[in-house]
Amino acid sequence: MFRKVLIANRGAIARRVVRACHELGVQSAVVYSEADAQAPYLAEASEALALAGHKAEDTYLNIGALQAAITQSGADAVHPGYGFLAESAAFAEAVAQAGATFLGPDPELLRKLGDKVAARALFAQQGFPTFSGSDPLPDLAVARQVADSLGFPLMLKPVAGGGGIGMRVLHDADALADSFEVCRTLAQQSCGDPSLYFERFIERPRHVELQLLGDAHGGAVALFERDCSVQRRHQKLVEEAPAPGIERSEVDALGAQAVSVLNGLGYSGVATLETLRREDGEWGFLEINPRIQVEHGVTEAVTGMDLVGWQMRVAAGERVPGPPALHGHSLEVRVYAENPLTGFPDTGRLTAYRPPRMHGVRVETGYQEGQSVTPYYDALLAKVITWGTTREQAIGRARIGLRGFEVRGVRTNIATLERVLGDPAFLAGQVHTGFLAEMGTSA
Repeated sequence: MFRKVLIANRGAIARRVVRACHELGVQSAVVYSEADAQAPYLAEASEALALAGHKAEDTYLNIGALQAAITQSGADAVHPGYGFLAESAAFAEAVAQAGATFLGPDPELLRKLGDKVAARALFAQQGFPTFSGSDPLPDLAVARQVADSLGFPLMLKPVAGGGGIGMRVLHDADALADSFEVCRTLAQQSCGDPSLYFERFIERPRHVELQLLGDAHGGAVALFERDCSVQRRHQKLVEEAPAPGIERSEVDALGAQAVSVLNGLGYSGVATLETLRREDGEWGFLEINPRIQVEHGVTEAVTGMDLVGWQMRVAAGERVPGPPALHGHSLEVRVYAENPLTGFPDTGRLTAYRPPRMHGVRVETGYQEGQSVTPYYDALLAKVITWGTTREQAIGRARIGLRGFEVRGVRTNIATLERVLGDPAFLAGQVHTGFLAEMGTSA
């Protein structure tokens, strides 16, 4: 096992990795920007190293500064978290140059899987179901020709990147002309690559992802699924496991195919395979994320496995155990600092911040009372994760937990989450990616 892990991230995931390190008897080193100088996990880690500046590009995206922190801390492993540089092959190479182990796949696999077009082709070659799409689109003229060939509606997406940034649903050629350069610019700003491609647009699909875990011995396993259909602006808001209303046999068959692909790649670490499921039951590959997900806690709750801990264990050479049993039901809701009327992020000092403490409820957060929510990063305040023996119990605990979550100083989306959890369609498990819009809210 490693001696010290440097966590190249912030917020809830940084705190989560610190906890995993404690449980494995490993020292932890966190980095922090000037904006995060009051974060609670700075005192919880073995060591905290300051990064000069506030903006992400000066701190958590600054490979040179992070490489210096690795050297300064003496860490022999680096956990990239999610977002920022978690899927950066250049960062993985920089970690190796600093003499540490990157807790994720090797740079070659990061490059291969980070290209969504190449990843789709790879999985299609192995027989995994896919929907029609295009190769990268070099310019608007080629995009027009390809769109005419594929037919509308289409989804215009960045080849790299994620989080819903730079994506547009196109219903006609005029929409393509209006959106192409805007999406290219957003893609360049968010991930350093302006390349775009088309995917067939699916009306009212379920967004279901498979949690995978591989090791260096060809022992990959599928750890069930998460339903992430409740989302706004292509960003997830509520996640749950298992997916309600979908036959276990369907998901298990997809999982077996995904495991076969990962073993063929020699993949070691956690990965999440994202899919869409049409209303008629047809499945299709969406993308594969070679990192820990924001919503990993849902899978941990129903399997009893510490996925963050297993990232360290497989990187240290351990074998993944056989597939666990599925226990109960888990739900995660994401609490954001935002104006509930506009959906735009809100900032300010947390004059009161008291997450719920109750049986069956786990809260992951990188904030504490008195700390300021700044405009420099994602507006996620906390993840409220619940478990119950039934879906109804897990939902009930989430509703009680949200009612007891006291936040003052910034506005939040808690009222929206409460509406979702009480909606008859949600309670019946009848959700899809357009659910929030049909419910009458975009926040």
